[in-house]
Amino acid sequence: MRTTIAIALALGLASGSALAQAPAPKEGPQNSAINTSDSKNRTAAMGPVKGSNSFTEGEAQSRIQDKGFSKVSGLKKDDDGIWRGRAMMGGQQVDVALDYQGNVFQGAAAHGMTGQTSPAPNRTTAPGTGGR
Repeated sequence: MRTTIAIALALGLASGSALAQAPAPKEGPQNSAINTSDSKNRTAAMGPVKGSNSFTEGEAQSRIQDKGFSKVSGLKKDDDGIWRGRAMMGGQQVDVALDYQGNVFQGAAAHGMTGQTSPAPNRTTAPGTGGR
C-alpha cells in the first residue's frame, strides 16, 4: 500500500510540473514601444505611427533636437498621440512630428500618417539612409 501511494504521489508531482511549464516564445517581430537604432519595428517609413504617446512635451522637444533640429516650438500632441510643431533645420523652418515610437518626421511627412516620406535621418548618417 505504501508503495502504491508513493508511486501515485511521484506521478502526480511529475505531471503537475510538466503542466506548469510555459510554452516557448514564438518567432516573430518584437514591437518595442520606442524605436532605437537596434529596433526591429522600423515600420514608420510612411509617416508618424498613431498610438498612445507617453513622451512629455520636454522629452518630445529633446528627441526632436537630438535629430539635429533647433528652435523647436509650438509642440502640441494631437488626437492620434503625435507631437507636432515647428523647428529650424538647415536655416529653414520646417514642420516636425514625433510619434509614440520616437520616430521624428519633417516637412510633408510631419503632416499625416499615410503616403509620406521616411523619418528624419539621424544627423550622424549620410543623406538618403533614413537614419538606419
